[in-house]
This record gives sequence, C-alpha cells and structure tokens, in this order.
Amino acid sequence: MKVILQTDVKGIGKRNQVLEVADGYARNFLLPRKLALPATAGGVKTVEKLAKDRSDRDDFLRAQAKENAAKLAAITVLLKARAGENGRLFGSITPQQIVEALKQQHHLVIDKRDLHVTESIRALGLHTTSVTLFAEIKATLQVEVASE
Repeated sequence: MKVILQTDVKGIGKRNQVLEVADGYARNFLLPRKLALPATAGGVKTVEKLAKDRSDRDDFLRAQAKENAAKLAAITVLLKARAGENGRLFGSITPQQIVEALKQQHHLVIDKRDLHVTESIRALGLHTTSVTLFAEIKATLQVEVASE
C-alpha cells in the first residue's frame, strides 16, 4: 500500500515522503495513529509541490547566505569595552554584543546562536569568530576590541 507520511517515523522515513509499505502495517499501525495517509493522486501532487517549494526556498537561502558570507569576510566589527592596564577586559564580549554591533555598524542581521566564539573574548585586539549562515555555508568574522 502506498502512503504519505505525516510525521517522521523512525526506521521508515521522513515527513511528506511517499512510501510503499505492507498493507497490514499501514492499516494497523500508520493510519490509526495518524502517522500516514493513503497516497492519492492529489496527495502525491501536493507532496511534490511542497518538495519543489522547499527546494526553491533552500536555493534562495543558500544564495543569500553566500552573499552574506562574502560581506562578513570583508568587514571588521569594532567593539569598545573597559579594560585594565594590561589589556584584559573587565568581563568579556558576548555573542549578543557582537550581533548588535554588526547590525548597528554594517546593517547585517544574524542570529546569535549562529555565531561561534571558540574562546571567550577577554582581551583587547583582533579576534576571529565563525558564523554558520546555512547548512554548509560558514563565514569568518573579524572582531576588534578597543579600549573605551
């Protein structure tokens, strides 16, 4: 029996996938639990349209992420913080501060969860962080910390 999965089913498949399963498995497990629907011609067309729309959206987001990666590689974000005589900061620079400065100085918006600071920024100077813009697209961002 052909079915369209409504949710991810471990060991079977992912959501909106059209599968051929045993009749008894579909009737006794998938359909009563509303994990799948019988595959009709209209349902299969809908699933194909959803897959095409998702693919188009991913292509657009991937292109936008590549463009943003090029912009991020060419800029440096300047942050000012209080520091002691030896160049150590009173506290540290957080990803939220970096994201806000990036938005303010360069009008680029990224999510703070996508910013990966390998080690805490606790000193004056130039630091490098990485940003995940899309699944496989990563960029580096230069952060310069200056004394107030």
